[in-house]
Amino acid sequence: MRRLLPLSLCTLSLLACAPTATTRAPSFDAAFSEDGATWVDGGRACVARAPSYRALCPALPSVVAVAWNGGDAWAAVPGAGLLVTLDRAARSVTAGRVVALSNTRAYREDGSAVTFAGAAATGVAGTPTAVATGGDGQDYALLAGTLRRVEDGVIVDRAPRPALRVTPTGVTTADTPGVVTGAGTYRLTGTALERVDATGRVLASVPHGPGRVGLVGTEVVTVSPGGTVRVFDVNLTPLSR
Repeated sequence: MRRLLPLSLCTLSLLACAPTATTRAPSFDAAFSEDGATWVDGGRACVARAPSYRALCPALPSVVAVAWNGGDAWAAVPGAGLLVTLDRAARSVTAGRVVALSNTRAYREDGSAVTFAGAAATGVAGTPTAVATGGDGQDYALLAGTLRRVEDGVIVDRAPRPALRVTPTGVTTADTPGVVTGAGTYRLTGTALERVDATGRVLASVPHGPGRVGLVGTEVVTVSPGGTVRVFDVNLTPLSR
């Protein structure tokens, strides 16, 4: 296990001069946990913790992915070969050229993986297009036109759609971003945020542009490109913050 190093002001200065990495990571993505939302937008990473959801966007170069682990919001900076925390205690982990993050580990360009403590972890055979940790605690990866469970390599979908959706029992795929919960599926269509039941019947809908949606405790939280954070209850009634 590699030692976690404090990310000092000197280190941040060095990071700002690090070369950028060429990856297949999306220009905008977000991750959610009980603690809040974190997102990357055009290489800039931000975190907004509940309940205030005030955004903090530290100066880091060319972030390609973000995730939550151990109550911390993490960002991958492949040009410097590091994982770094975005707020709270400053920490960094040597990880190499990372292209994707789940809640449990970082995946490099060759598919090998490392934990947020710097230990080697089970990876995949090739560059993952996207990864996510399911409600079952297992990692799933879009890889070579399939959706695979990482730990044992089992193919769970041979014709996956482009967006990963976390479910209480794992991960599924869809054409639009969303999250599956016991209260229904919350999805962003590009023009609306919808809550639908298991049959696809729309139970509630509010106007909303493109973005990402997830759960933060009992709240439904969305992040849009540009960093707008919106908070709703389970019935999609907006909550002021």
